[in-house]
Amino acid sequence: MIRKLPLLNKDNATFWQQGAFNNLMIHHCASCQQYFHPPAPVCFHCLSEDVMPKKTSGKGTVASFTINHQKWQPDLEVPYIVAIIELTDQKGLRFVSNIVEINPDEVFIGMPVSVIFEEIDDIWLPLFKKEA
Repeated sequence: MIRKLPLLNKDNATFWQQGAFNNLMIHHCASCQQYFHPPAPVCFHCLSEDVMPKKTSGKGTVASFTINHQKWQPDLEVPYIVAIIELTDQKGLRFVSNIVEINPDEVFIGMPVSVIFEEIDDIWLPLFKKEA
């Protein structure tokens, strides 16, 4: 799948590059002990600047999903799954990703998933697959 890659900066580089070591790093606030995403220099829960990336379990569940059948680019493989993943590390800690290595008809809300990474030009994209 063709993907638009993010621009790296001091706040998000760890998120996009620690996949090289199979680590899903999400920003965490030392003041209120909450994870938050996307990465930012200030916690959106309590406005503390005492934040840094922290390793997560890389496990979650499918909170919602859609199956895209539109071929937006000539070499885009369809169908593909776009999902909102809620990480098990904290209730409400969600982000959008793709679910891979599964028939789209087998995906369901509440399905347990775990992170895998796809490397593209020194960016490690966090994708998810069904937990075995």
